[in-house]
Amino acid sequence: MLRQLANPQSAIRNPHSTTRNLYQTTQRMKTDKSPHILNASSNLLGICFVVLTSLKLLKVSDTTIIDELTAFTILALMASSIFSFLALRSESNRSKYYERIADTIFLIGLILMFVTTMLLTFDII
Repeated sequence: MLRQLANPQSAIRNPHSTTRNLYQTTQRMKTDKSPHILNASSNLLGICFVVLTSLKLLKVSDTTIIDELTAFTILALMASSIFSFLALRSESNRSKYYERIADTIFLIGLILMFVTTMLLTFDII
């Protein structure tokens, strides 16, 4: 697209190419989940660090398994962040592969966070 802007003659010869490139970019943005996964997983990662630190400061971590579940959640969200970053940086077909891995690991992290929250809420452990 920048090449066409630098050379207006090519845009005159093929006026639909600029529209087609813009359409392809828009479609890629609609299907690209990596920035959303990276944003959400990094935010939730920060929350997990706060929870883990709070458990250690309150000395509750010896009597429950909540700190272990939070540690596994941190690992899952960190892996999700790494794979979504790799998906953003990759230009090849591996981008979708990395995105799929990040999406799956992110879902596992969300499930672990849900289980941890339910254990805390209902004082099960």
